[in-house]
Amino acid sequence: MGAAVRVRVPATSANLGPGFDTLGLALGLHDEVELTELDAGPSVVDVHGEGAGRVPRDERHLVLRAACATYELAGVARPPLHLTCHNAIPHSRGLGSSASAAVAGIVAACALLGPGKAPDDAAVLDLAARFDGHADNVAACLYGGLVVTWCEGGSFRGARLATRPEVAPVAFVSEHSSSTEATRGLLPDRVPHADAAFTAARSALLVHALTIAPQLLLAATEDRLHQPYRRPAYPATAGLVDALRGAGVPAVVSGAGPTVLALTTGEDLPDDLPTSGFTTLRLPIDTEGAAVTG
Repeated sequence: MGAAVRVRVPATSANLGPGFDTLGLALGLHDEVELTELDAGPSVVDVHGEGAGRVPRDERHLVLRAACATYELAGVARPPLHLTCHNAIPHSRGLGSSASAAVAGIVAACALLGPGKAPDDAAVLDLAARFDGHADNVAACLYGGLVVTWCEGGSFRGARLATRPEVAPVAFVSEHSSSTEATRGLLPDRVPHADAAFTAARSALLVHALTIAPQLLLAATEDRLHQPYRRPAYPATAGLVDALRGAGVPAVVSGAGPTVLALTTGEDLPDDLPTSGFTTLRLPIDTEGAAVTG
């Protein structure tokens, strides 16, 4: 066996209401992967925790595919690899599990390649965004904190912003899974100009609320661009968002759902929320992002 590396990656919540395909937030729930170069033989995959027994255990595994793509981008012949995953991020629940897997594989491969061979930071973000398809999730996973993402000159880019320390996310993780492709298929090709303008204003206000004025979070998390159209896909999620917002708690669908994210400032939540079928997790904002830990 050759060089080995251990990487930790956070869960993420994308969109945050009005910031559709643009805003992402890293959360304090983590997967860890170990990647080791082998001298010979086929690549090996071991999975513990979330996804064990359900995800591929060969070179189809998402983390391993992302690592292989990184070697290819660097123009370096890839040795066989031994991948071990310790997963805590729920799969297909709107917490960025696929983005975290892609980022973990890319960051681990970069660490094994080392300086001078590994792609630079901009190339890593662009590769991860193209690999996962969601720049908002992968940028939040890479950088930590709050991110704004965009595409410029054909490449994905991202900027990290510091959130106010009193912002305290609460995730209501659904016991059901959801397909991003299925819920995105519910979105119309066109929306009214008034709804687009409303959501653009709220997206800008949300950046201000998260970084400077958390008292504006309830208004800032209103959305007319995607959440209303996705309601039929998960009635319980929509009902919980409605109940939270009706009680004055800023709440949104996390990513494509069905998890609900409340952006509180640490206050107690109402006792009568319709949380049957949800697990409540108070998660700090992860400010470190993807990290090589060993």
